[in-house]
Amino acid sequence: MSSNSNPIKIGIVGVGKIVRDQHLPALAKDENYRLAAAASRHGKVDGVPNFPTIEAMLDAVPELHAISLCMPPQFRYDAARTAIEAKKHVFLEKPPGATVSEVEDLKALAAENSVSLFASWHSRYAPAVEAARTFLGSTRIRSAAINWKEDVRRWHPNQEWIWQPGGFGVFDPGINALSIATYILPAMFISSAVLDFPENRAAPVAAQVTFRTSSGLPVTMDLDWLQTGPQSWDILADTDKGAMVLSGGGSKLIVDGHVVHDEPEAEYPMLYKRFAEIVRAGISDVDLAPLQHVADAFMLGKRNVVAAFFD
Repeated sequence: MSSNSNPIKIGIVGVGKIVRDQHLPALAKDENYRLAAAASRHGKVDGVPNFPTIEAMLDAVPELHAISLCMPPQFRYDAARTAIEAKKHVFLEKPPGATVSEVEDLKALAAENSVSLFASWHSRYAPAVEAARTFLGSTRIRSAAINWKEDVRRWHPNQEWIWQPGGFGVFDPGINALSIATYILPAMFISSAVLDFPENRAAPVAAQVTFRTSSGLPVTMDLDWLQTGPQSWDILADTDKGAMVLSGGGSKLIVDGHVVHDEPEAEYPMLYKRFAEIVRAGISDVDLAPLQHVADAFMLGKRNVVAAFFD
C-alpha cells in the first residue's frame, strides 16, 4: 500500500449522520482509499456490500485493510478489538472510547498485532488550529478561556445514546474543544468542575470547568448545549502580543483585532489523509489527553441537577 494505485480497502461500521455528512464524502474524494463494505444495524451505504455486524463484514470481505468505527463510543471497544485481532488497521471516530482504560488496551492490542490505531480528533484539523498553535508558541500566555456553546436539538436531534451513561452529554462537543486546547495550550489539569445534569438524563447538558497549568496559568471552560441562534465554538487567550480569538471551531484566527487566518473547514479529508499516512508508515496515533480531561471532569465535578430536557 505504498501508492494511490494500490488503495487502502476500507470498511465503515455504524452508518449514521456523521458517516453520511462527513466520512462518505471524505472517502469518496480520497484516492488513498476504496470503500469496500459497510456494517450497521440500521443504515446502508449505496454501491457496496452491507452487513448487519462487523463480524459478518469481516467474514465476507476478508481483503479489507482497514475499518472505520463510527458507532457510539459505548459500543466501540468490542468492534475495535474484533477488527484489530483480524489484523485490520482501525480508525476511531471521536471520542475514541467510553473510557480511558479501554482505549489504552486497544493501543497495546494494536501494537501486538502490528496494525495502526488512530484516535481521530477532527477539530485539531480545523484550518486555523496550526496557526494558533504557532502564535501561542511565540508569546507569553496570561490566561485562556474555552467557550463552546451550541444547540443539541440542532446537532444531535433525538439521539438517545448521547444522554446515556458513556454518551458524554455536552462533553461530546466539549471534547472537540479539548482536542484543540490540549494541542495549542500548555499542559493543563482540571482543578474544579460543575456539571449540570437534567433531572431526566444521565449525562450533563452544561459544564463549567477550571484548569491550571503547572506554571499556574488559569484556563476556564464553559460548555452549554442549550444555546440557540448563533453557535459559539471559541478559544480565547490573553497574551503579550494581544488578544487571540480562535473561533468557528478552529476555522478563524484573530490576533489583536486582525484576522490572520480564515479558511473553509476540511477536517475529515485531513483526518483520512492522516490515517493513510500512519497506515503506510506502520505507526499509531492515539492521543488520550482530551478523553482524560473528560474523565477528570466527571471525577472531580460537582453534580448539579437542573430542569428536565426533552427533544
